[in-house]
Parts: sequence; C-alpha cells; structure tokens
Amino acid sequence: MQTIEIKTTQNVTIEYELASLWERGLSTFIDLCIISLACLLVPLGLSALGLAKLISFQLIFMICFVSFFFGYFFLLESIMGGQTLGKRIMNIRVVRLDGEIPTVNDYLLRAVFQYVDTILSAGILAAMLISSTTRQQRMGDMTAGTTVIRKRNNLRVHLKSVLNIDTRENYEPVYPQVKILSEQDMLTIKQVISRLRKYPNDAHGEVAAALASSLKELLDIRETQQLDDLEFLRTLLRDYIVLTR
Repeated sequence: MQTIEIKTTQNVTIEYELASLWERGLSTFIDLCIISLACLLVPLGLSALGLAKLISFQLIFMICFVSFFFGYFFLLESIMGGQTLGKRIMNIRVVRLDGEIPTVNDYLLRAVFQYVDTILSAGILAAMLISSTTRQQRMGDMTAGTTVIRKRNNLRVHLKSVLNIDTRENYEPVYPQVKILSEQDMLTIKQVISRLRKYPNDAHGEVAAALASSLKELLDIRETQQLDDLEFLRTLLRDYIVLTR
C-alpha cells in the first residue's frame, strides 16, 4: 500500500492511501463501458428514426465516442468532486498535490491528456506511468498536479482500535458539540496527533496548538478541564466516535 502526504491550506499534513493501478484501471474500464453504451444508443436511436441512412453506424459511433469521452471525464470530475461513475464505484477520487481543491482547469487538463494516456496508447502509457512514478501519476496527473487517492472510510475502525473505545456505557462524552464536525475533520485531527507523537518537535506542537485553539473557538469550548492540546484533541476524537457510531 503506497501513501502520499499532502499539506492542506491550513498547513496540516494528511497522509492518504494512493489508488492502486488495478483500482484506477477498473474504474476507467467501467467509465469506458458507460461511454460506449451511451454511444451505441445514439446511432440506434437515429436508425430507429430513419435519420442514420446517410452516414454509417460506425462513423456515428466514433464521433459520439470522441466527444462523449472528453465530456464525460471533464464534466463528471468537475461536478462530482474529482470522481466519475467508475471512480465512485471504486471509491477513489482526484486530489491536488498542493492540498488545494482541484480547479476546472485541472480537470480540463486531465480530460485532454486522457486521450493520450488511455486511447492513443491503449492504456499502456497510463499503466507504465502510474506503476513507475512515486505519486502514481499518469501524464494527465503530472500536467495538472494531481493524483488519485482511495476514499474509503476507515476512520472509525482505525480510531476505535487506537483509542480502545467500546460503547457509550463505559465512556461519557465530554464535548457533545463535536458532532458538528465531519469525518474529514476528525481525520485531520488524527493525523496531527499521530505526527506529533511520531515527531515530538516544536513545529508539530505549534500545529497541534493552533488546531486545538481553532476547534475551541469553532465549538465554543471555554473550559478544557486543564487538558493539554494533545489530550484535548484525543478527547474530541473519543467523543466523536462514541456520539456518531
């Protein structure tokens, strides 16, 4: 399992699992099946209406495929947060390496180079680049500054094992307002805790302090029972798991 560390706009470094070659390949195969099915329906529909007599079935299919191919990847990744139907089925998505949200231009570059990566080279170029580069990027990823990560929700299971929490019967949440946070927020908190414990230096301590301060303000927490920043963040994680399971 390959991972990548991406620093968010809040200067918090988060570790993601990179999507494997077979996951990306299968998602692309699913997408191509969907595109091909849509392209088959167009000439069949024209034939049924008697409008396809002047042009061959194969030519109509090819014209549709080329136009649908570009539009499918560009539009779906743009409106579905870096996912196509294939990526959603495989639970993977596109992210930028600098932690920013991918822009329309990023998705446009990915869609343009998808022709080269997938069609012109029969997928061989994409497979070679994804399997040989450290960030598992095809040509479209390299030009757009993106990669593809797994979007699996392993947060609750992993946090449960780390914090050893069973049920609400043996733990009473301290900060019930933590429920307004998202699982992505909790993943960020967990990553900050993990890095501070692994690299207990001033820089990571300052990040934890800044995050704790921001969360106290967001959740309107004035009293932390004399907890230090690390223990405060761990308490928020415990509360979140118990309250949302």
